[in-house]
Amino acid sequence: MFAFRRFLVLNRLWIGLLLIVLGVYAGFALTWWLGWLPIFIGALMIFAHFFVGPVTLLQRFIENGDVEGAQKLIASVKYPNLLYKPIRSAYYMMKANFSTMNEDFDTAEAELRKGIASGGADKDFQGTAMLQLGSLAYKKGNMKEAYEHLRKAVKAGLPDADSSATAYLQLSSICMQRRDFRGTKFYYARAKAAKPKSEQIVEQLNEMKKYISRIPG
Repeated sequence: MFAFRRFLVLNRLWIGLLLIVLGVYAGFALTWWLGWLPIFIGALMIFAHFFVGPVTLLQRFIENGDVEGAQKLIASVKYPNLLYKPIRSAYYMMKANFSTMNEDFDTAEAELRKGIASGGADKDFQGTAMLQLGSLAYKKGNMKEAYEHLRKAVKAGLPDADSSATAYLQLSSICMQRRDFRGTKFYYARAKAAKPKSEQIVEQLNEMKKYISRIPG
């Protein structure tokens, strides 16, 4: 079933054009009562090709761990500015994720900013994008920018407990580097209160707890 859907999505531009040609032929050769239907379906498929793209297939590729296939799918989008705004935001988010995986942080940051600038995304996207921008700035050693982005992320709202805990943990770490012990404890408490489920984040919380216990006062 997925293979058939994949075929349709990846080839709907040409299928749509073929349907329009067949509809026009049927209209002239037979009757327009018969020809309008393939023309209408063809027009919808062409519309979907440019305004929806193949982004809807990405989830299956990611679930199957086919990162290479997902990257090829993203690369097949030739006119991202034509994508419907929420889909365009998701498109840039995925591109940023792949760039981050390849440790191309500058490109990842540029893609995230395009996603934010495209508009039309919900608050969860805005928060997640800011979280990623903050994490990228943190990795690049730009703590001032990381702090600003992470603050914006938690203010915009994050979609799950793990994301919230990650943002607060990074804020706590930045405060510790600044020797802002009050801020360190405050953000650590918020990270803990988020009740993350990821083992990795729980482990980071436990590690941070060791540092917190050494803070005077």
